[in-house]
Amino acid sequence: MKIDLNSDMGEGFGRWTVADDDGLMNVISSANIACGYHAGDYAIMDRTVRLAKERGVAIGAHPGLPDLIGFGRRNMAVSDADMEAMLACQIGALQGIAARYGHRVTHVSYHAAFGNMANADEARAMRLVRVIASLDRELTVFSMPGQPTARAAEKLGLRVRTLFLADRAYTAAGELVPRGEPGAVIHDLDGVRARVRQFIREGTVTTIGGDVIAVDARAILVHSDTPGSVELARAVRAEIDTSEAA
Repeated sequence: MKIDLNSDMGEGFGRWTVADDDGLMNVISSANIACGYHAGDYAIMDRTVRLAKERGVAIGAHPGLPDLIGFGRRNMAVSDADMEAMLACQIGALQGIAARYGHRVTHVSYHAAFGNMANADEARAMRLVRVIASLDRELTVFSMPGQPTARAAEKLGLRVRTLFLADRAYTAAGELVPRGEPGAVIHDLDGVRARVRQFIREGTVTTIGGDVIAVDARAILVHSDTPGSVELARAVRAEIDTSEAA
């Protein structure tokens, strides 16, 4: 199978940056672009879309909660109606910038707490996916396998692309080890390459507890804010290219 190498992009703010977006754009095949809520702003979004267009990288909206200080990783007391409006606003903003450069938003990938909150309730997941469908039924919904968001998208007839997170540890239940816990984020290049090789060849991942579980995914995500993300992405790309050449 052809594997998409995906990364979150444009997650700075003003003159502050958190990743080498230029370097990553040379390695990845699709980018989830922050839309100004958890990170990003109009200028960064504009530059990131232009760069993606120049490099032939597909772009998607990366909607998050309005929490710059917490980088969108903290749950907030917001209503479902507020989340729907936030989602429409962020996707729409990126669609406008993309149109300016003759590019097109092809997917939506929730960020951190926004995604956790979306997947905490089946009805909420459906309400949010309906927003995506109302904006463009051609949009692909990115999700980890088995989540309410993926099920909702499939019920509405939207395309779903499931993700394997190369730089995050998994539990035996197939969920991510929460950030802040030891071993939750994987920085070791050899370790990442071994995990990706196992995923590509066997469709499995070894959990933080040593169990081997199945992972049904079609894309590999590398977080841009993980230290050394460009090197991690290159290591993942090398494994993908080796598998496709075999």
